[in-house]
Amino acid sequence: MTELSVRNRPVLEGDLFAARVRMHAQDKGLTRVAILEAGCGRGPGLALPDDLDRHVTGIDVDTPALRAHTLDRTDLHSWHLGDLRNAPLPPRAFDVVHADSLIERITNAELVLDRMVAALKPGGLLLIRFTDRDSAYGLIRRLLPRWLRALLGDPVHSTPPTTFEPVTSLDGIRTWCLMRGLVIAEAHTTRPPRSTPVAATARLTAALTGGRYTAAHSDIVLVVRKPENRFARII
Repeated sequence: MTELSVRNRPVLEGDLFAARVRMHAQDKGLTRVAILEAGCGRGPGLALPDDLDRHVTGIDVDTPALRAHTLDRTDLHSWHLGDLRNAPLPPRAFDVVHADSLIERITNAELVLDRMVAALKPGGLLLIRFTDRDSAYGLIRRLLPRWLRALLGDPVHSTPPTTFEPVTSLDGIRTWCLMRGLVIAEAHTTRPPRSTPVAATARLTAALTGGRYTAAHSDIVLVVRKPENRFARII
């Protein structure tokens, strides 16, 4: 894999992901796009145009809050609530897997990522966004209690606490992709507005750590492609 170039300009990941799904459908000549929403118990899902025919399957762990959110979603055609480490995921069944703010809040994150890639068709797209554990924002979300983060204006959800395993960093996800023969087609970063209290706290954290934890971004947004080459490693 070639050296990863990260674009540090802000991106609207919803618009980016929707555009990439549409392009993928056009390039592959798909009449219907099969999409897996991994971690469907939070977030709005992909903002796809009405004229794009798709079948969206949701999956997440079964907790009262995540179940309630899943039931309220209108974009899901089917869903399953269960442990992402062993929930049924048919191999090579999906054209796109979308995982928004998922891998930083689960254990055995690499196993879950492996299972999601195995569920992708060859040439399929893995669209992921996660908080970078090596950013000042990641450090804040790891160390500060939820009530204090809420006071700072950081988004706090009634979901399982974040775990931030090593794969939830730029180096970690790059190594994971390299070991599995996956191609990072695009890499972007995002951050909250600079005027928010959490942004000011992140800048202070970056200064106090001598830049070890950067305040330049909070989240990493990736478009990852599963190779079509039949000689590529199959997981």
